[in-house]
Amino acid sequence: MTLVIDVAGVMEIILHKGKAGKFNKLLHEAGQIIAPDLYVSELANTLWKYYRANEYSLDKCSLYIRKGIELVDKFISSKELWQEAFAEGVNNKHSIYDMFYMVAARRYGGIVVTSDSVLAAICKKNHVQVCF
Repeated sequence: MTLVIDVAGVMEIILHKGKAGKFNKLLHEAGQIIAPDLYVSELANTLWKYYRANEYSLDKCSLYIRKGIELVDKFISSKELWQEAFAEGVNNKHSIYDMFYMVAARRYGGIVVTSDSVLAAICKKNHVQVCF
C-alpha cells in the first residue's frame, strides 16, 4: 500500500495529537510513503510558526522537521505534478499546495493521509482514497 502523507497528517504524528495512533498504524502497514517535494518546505514553515509562537525551542522544531522528513520514503518532484495540481486547484477552488498531495496519490495509486477536513472532502469528491 502506498501512502501520501501531508504536513497536517504528519503534525498529528509528531505532536502526538488525536489521530496519531491511527496514522502511525497506517504508516507502519504501508509499503511506501511518498509526498510531493514541497512537503519539506511546508513542514519547515509550519514548525517555524511554532517556534515563532514560542511553543517549541529551535532544537525541538529542527528535530521535528528531521523526523517528519524521515517518515517519507520518496519525494515526488513538484515539476512533475504542477500542471495537474494547478488544474485541480482551479477545478476545486482550493489551494494548489494541497492539490499536489491529491495528484500524487492519484498518480501513484496512494491513499492521502491528512487531518485537513477540506482536503479530505476534495479527495473523496475526486475519488482519491483518503485516511482522515
